[in-house]
Amino acid sequence: MMHGPLPDRDEPVDAAVRHGLAAVLDRGLAVLNSMVVVLAAVALVAACAILSYSVLSRALFKAANYWQDEAAVFLLVGATFMTAAYVQQHRGHIGIEAFVGLLSPLANRIRLWLVDAVTLLFCAFFTWKSWTLTHEAYVDGQVSNSMWSPPLAIPYSLMALGMSLLCVQIIVQLALPFTGAKRR
Repeated sequence: MMHGPLPDRDEPVDAAVRHGLAAVLDRGLAVLNSMVVVLAAVALVAACAILSYSVLSRALFKAANYWQDEAAVFLLVGATFMTAAYVQQHRGHIGIEAFVGLLSPLANRIRLWLVDAVTLLFCAFFTWKSWTLTHEAYVDGQVSNSMWSPPLAIPYSLMALGMSLLCVQIIVQLALPFTGAKRR
């Protein structure tokens, strides 16, 4: 079922009245997230092309393909994690809306802020673990168990970068209500 704007979503803020570090970071993240989404779209198309080539070459030429599946997975991991901040910026994640209509606008803003704070805690832990996993994979020279054997630091670093970007996005969203930004 399609519906209009939800009361728990942040209303757009007029760029002319946004000041301070949080607002500058928010605008910068918006630009960065837009570029990441374009790159992720290219990665998804590349993953589709690689998998299609893999299927055709196996079916038509009985060719052994060692690298296609992992290359496609690496592209999909990168696209998924790197676009998480974009999804958060647009509040595009799935949310339970049971209380939205029952709470006042102020209570909804507080609820949304608290959810973002708890989300940040989880994402910060996930980010820390992703960076430690990336470091271990790089230092130990870990590779996948396939014949192609690409370094595991590649998908781990994409995961860590994406989660770091998500944490920055959430921190900015947590700070924006305290900057005195006026609603349109």
